Amino acid sequence: MSEAGLVNRIRFGLKWRLPLWRRKVLRAFGVTDTQWARVIMDRETARFVGQLDAGSLAALEISGTKWRAAGFRDYESVGFPEYDVCASAYKPAHYDVVLAEQVLEHVLWPYRAVRHVHEMLKPGGVAIVTTPFLLRLHDCPVDCSRWTELGMKHLLAEGGFPLDEIVTGSWGNRACVRANFRTWADYVPWKHSLRNEPDYPVVVWAFARKAKT
Repeated sequence: MSEAGLVNRIRFGLKWRLPLWRRKVLRAFGVTDTQWARVIMDRETARFVGQLDAGSLAALEISGTKWRAAGFRDYESVGFPEYDVCASAYKPAHYDVVLAEQVLEHVLWPYRAVRHVHEMLKPGGVAIVTTPFLLRLHDCPVDCSRWTELGMKHLLAEGGFPLDEIVTGSWGNRACVRANFRTWADYVPWKHSLRNEPDYPVVVWAFARKAKT
């Protein structure tokens, strides 16, 4: 059996029998808990959030709880279908930070969603957005859209954010694109390159600041 096959056998064979030991076993083979496609994106978003004075900020996370322990003064999480970001602003002009990771590709009306994110922010507040690009469709409950960095920047601008207050980034390479044809590939440092090939963006992210006045 190949090394990769052995890792997969351990990974899936022990998933239910030894859930408490699963991570330790996988890590012994160099398998992390992070998807290869998200390593650089997660580092960049963590770096950006780390530069904020989280303890003085109110944050809203849409469809997730990743940032619950980030130290925000106030933190709320909302999810679909209880809250539909395309339908309305949850609390207008209430938040300093709105986080929408892996959300916009799943909404039927992305312009409306971005407009409502903008409405929920206080003046000077920031939106953190991440999306896939060269990744296969995954209906949760639907999968609708993809954006390049330029497309994301102008989507956010249409929603009300000043163009010069939007910073975008992207990462990907051909090997990562291929790896995700079959499964959501976990990052294995000794096996997977983090080299960026700009013509093959797997993920795209943006940080956008609402005008202060």
